[in-house]
Amino acid sequence: MKMADEASGAPVPYAPPAAGTVAVYRGATLFDGTGSPPRPSTSIVIDGQYILAVGDDAEISAELPAGAEVFDLDGRFVVPGLIDSHQHLATPPDRPAAEAVLRRLVYSGVTAVRDMADDLRQVGDLARASLVGEIPGPDIRYAALMAGPGFFDDPRTHQVTQGEVPGAVPWMQAVTADTDLRLAVALARGTHAAAIKVYADLDHATVAAITEEAHRQGIPVWAHAAVFPATPRQVVLAGVDSVSHVTLLAFEGRDAELTSYKHKPPVDHDRFAAGDDPGVEELFALMCRRGTVLDATAGMWASDALAGDGPEAVAKAAADSELAARLTAQAHRAGVDICTGTDYETDPKDPFPALYEELAFLVDRCGMSPADVLRSATLLGARSAGVEDMRGSVEAGKLADFVVLDADPLADIGHLRSVSLTVKRGRRFERSDFVPAAPPAETHHRTPNPGDRQPHRVEETR
Repeated sequence: MKMADEASGAPVPYAPPAAGTVAVYRGATLFDGTGSPPRPSTSIVIDGQYILAVGDDAEISAELPAGAEVFDLDGRFVVPGLIDSHQHLATPPDRPAAEAVLRRLVYSGVTAVRDMADDLRQVGDLARASLVGEIPGPDIRYAALMAGPGFFDDPRTHQVTQGEVPGAVPWMQAVTADTDLRLAVALARGTHAAAIKVYADLDHATVAAITEEAHRQGIPVWAHAAVFPATPRQVVLAGVDSVSHVTLLAFEGRDAELTSYKHKPPVDHDRFAAGDDPGVEELFALMCRRGTVLDATAGMWASDALAGDGPEAVAKAAADSELAARLTAQAHRAGVDICTGTDYETDPKDPFPALYEELAFLVDRCGMSPADVLRSATLLGARSAGVEDMRGSVEAGKLADFVVLDADPLADIGHLRSVSLTVKRGRRFERSDFVPAAPPAETHHRTPNPGDRQPHRVEETR
């Protein structure tokens, strides 16, 4: 019971509607994300934050609850809310920049993101503020990081532990043979993290032990595709739920032993030119059997944000981009579940987020159909985040997350730019209300300037 003198807290102008608030979106051409073909003349009934029913316009109209607000879509296209499976919102922490990213994401149809380890002191509050409606933004599922001690002289680990010791905080822990993993996982869970991210400088046995304990305590493990010295195959065999960065799979089946994150052996790009390397083909078969999701981040090397400066950096980015395209295409042909992460963001003045670039890359460079890419960006994104029971498709009982488009994305994935409305947890975000951010000079990005970020960007295949 609320006391008379109890403070009401911060305003929540973007809060989801209350239960009992019924709205009907009728006349949609629905791509529901389940694998079914698009359905014309479809109505979506929502009650508060949840989808109450999905069905034929005529059938739904005959049973509309009294007082329902009706929105006519006039044949426009509806897809499930999009999911960016690889974001970084606080490396280093910059609250205004992060809020600008989140605002643009939700007004562009993105209703959920996976934050893949940052300063969780800030990310946790961003997640809370977006969830309750203090700020506009997608829901955020975030990970606490574990790595070997050698990783924690990386400048990013200092950026996300300001005031504390890198490797000795619950959201970013150095793991050794002496670590009490029961306590380590419990500390990570105490940050309200949705997963453990396994990053670098850990052997196969340690990755497997972390994964076993995390699963025992009920949370998934999201890992780099190679953890050095743990190989991609060893990471998958350890039982992790998803692996990130498709170019790291190029380290599978090498003759040279993997040693550490800092000392990666060179990659033989020609080995993968034909798109049929038997070593990774066996790995993809293993991933299919185990249900391991691939967070490919395939398009990042083709982005302006990661192109680098000078001929050598540009050539390397182009080579890594081609490698990413070939390996992702091979993974898709093998039947691997691929979700859509970015690991970078477009300039704040750009009206659309990096996720659109990733989806276009998967179609244009990796041979995936728009329907397959939309499934990756919705249902498989939800699977990667561990929330497939709640979101990822437009079905009764799930959260009311969907996007209204003026043009058919199955005909051209670029038609995502025709977004006119995002519905997130039943709350409407009209695209016409969105104005691209205009941040202060020299602080355009949620991450440092390109020179500051260079140690991360020039890593061999990430």
